[in-house]
Amino acid sequence: MVNKGILFCIVILAGFVPVKINAQSVLDTIRVEAFITPEGDTIPQSWLPTVEVSAKQTNQWRNYWRDWTRLRNAVYITYPYAKTASKVISEVNAQLVNVKDENLRKQIIKAREKELKRDFADKITKLSVYQGKVLMKLINRETGNNCYSLIQEFKGNFNAGFWQAVAFVFGSSLKQPYEPKGDDRDIEKIVLEVQKMYGYKG
Repeated sequence: MVNKGILFCIVILAGFVPVKINAQSVLDTIRVEAFITPEGDTIPQSWLPTVEVSAKQTNQWRNYWRDWTRLRNAVYITYPYAKTASKVISEVNAQLVNVKDENLRKQIIKAREKELKRDFADKITKLSVYQGKVLMKLINRETGNNCYSLIQEFKGNFNAGFWQAVAFVFGSSLKQPYEPKGDDRDIEKIVLEVQKMYGYKG
């Protein structure tokens, strides 16, 4: 207790003692306060002014952050659609599991397709080509299948081939893979961020 008392006095007095800088012959005073730790020890504490460090951004980093921001915005916009697509596909597959009649299968698929168009057609058609590419990546991530395979399964070879041709015209492909540890690692990072922020389950 005696040592702590001595230390406390030193700390208090230190706040009033000017410090002389011999090299410049200028007096400088640093305010030192007492801080009591959770364990009950008293130690000196002082606050230093904030130092800001800035530098001119290079074209390389400017382009990197521009591309990153564009990708991040696209993932935030399209990920909910990919989650919905995954949910609907799971539900349709569950409905079709014991259905052997081809006409009945088509009716079930068409009914769900009508619901999706009603709820999402306006939103999906407003996506940019770039956002559409990201959405296809995310659908692959959530369902385990690329868009070509999904269209082929539910709508047949002709429809899959037609929409693949349309995607090709826009410089894309329905068959593009999802590589979370390869080319799509940035998308994966952002998806994990979205899941954590909004409570999505992986």
